[in-house]
Amino acid sequence: MDTGLLYQLVTKMGFYHLTFGNVLMWIIGITLIVLGIVKQYEPLLLVPIGFGILLVNVPLTNLMKEENLLWVFYHFAIDRWDIIPPLIFMGVGAMTDFGPVIANPKTLLLGAAAQFGVYATFFGSLLIGFNIQEAASIGIIGGADGPTTIFLTSQLAPHLLGATAVAAYSYMAMVPIIQPPIMKLLTTKEERKIKMKKMRTVSKVEKIGFPMMATIIICLLVPASAPLVGMLMVGNLFRECGVVERLSKTAQNELINIVTIFLGLCVGATMPAEVFLKSQSLYIFFLGLISFAFSTAAGLILAKFMNLFLKDKINPLIGAAGVSAVPMAARVAHTVARQEDKKTFILMQAMGPNVAGTIGTATAAGLFLSMLLK
Repeated sequence: MDTGLLYQLVTKMGFYHLTFGNVLMWIIGITLIVLGIVKQYEPLLLVPIGFGILLVNVPLTNLMKEENLLWVFYHFAIDRWDIIPPLIFMGVGAMTDFGPVIANPKTLLLGAAAQFGVYATFFGSLLIGFNIQEAASIGIIGGADGPTTIFLTSQLAPHLLGATAVAAYSYMAMVPIIQPPIMKLLTTKEERKIKMKKMRTVSKVEKIGFPMMATIIICLLVPASAPLVGMLMVGNLFRECGVVERLSKTAQNELINIVTIFLGLCVGATMPAEVFLKSQSLYIFFLGLISFAFSTAAGLILAKFMNLFLKDKINPLIGAAGVSAVPMAARVAHTVARQEDKKTFILMQAMGPNVAGTIGTATAAGLFLSMLLK
């Protein structure tokens, strides 16, 4: 065979162009897939994200080059039109019972307190050299809300999308690991044993009216939050109104499953070695962890402060559920309480701050967009 032809054939193989960075990114991608499968850490996202990382780091595939497969998914669904995160919010709204936050409006304060980590890390990121748009995208990781992080980052700092998205979903997945030590550090055994009163029954009218009123009020205050808050609330209205069961089931199942596949692959595809393997990615993961820890601590501390004035004490662990990792953060708060006293049941009470945190993080993202979107 002609040596020139052989050389040309070899140079068109991916092996010839393989770099250490590509291999390292494969290891990262495989690690995410293993965590999703073996540990079941957010498998619906970590598995497609990990595989997207594998794909984009195979030399010469060019899947993220203009008009190629993953580029089309990313460009039109996230970068240009930014429709995937709002559609996921619709599915979350359709799957979530807002009854606990309606029954106990005080939990809205705990959801708001959990945004402290978002703003603290925003200012901290500015101090270490990130620009203001990048700082907002990093800070929002503290809300432990992957779709919101993607929604905000894709508009303010798209070059950070891979790192911020993986950080957000990683910390969502590691809620059972990260939160319990903070909970135990900031609360006493007696506080963790507090038994809360059974919540009142929320009427059908309240459940139907809440998403409509919340949409009007929040979107009047922060119009830029409308894509996320509006889709969250319409999904919940589908769930509660009782006359659009087909729409509710579609939002909960087929729709959210389809967009989750595209979202995961697209996020993974934004992480080629030459983009992701930079020192700023490590900074983002560290700052995201700080943000998440601060958000957890702020919810706990506010709950303890509220107990100074409340006749019927609340278990401060529900304050940690103010981060918007629904419903995992609520389950973790309930589990930690049960470790102290098997008769303590706070799952439904913890869902109040959990839902409020989702609304709060979406509102925070809208506020950043209002101030910073050019």
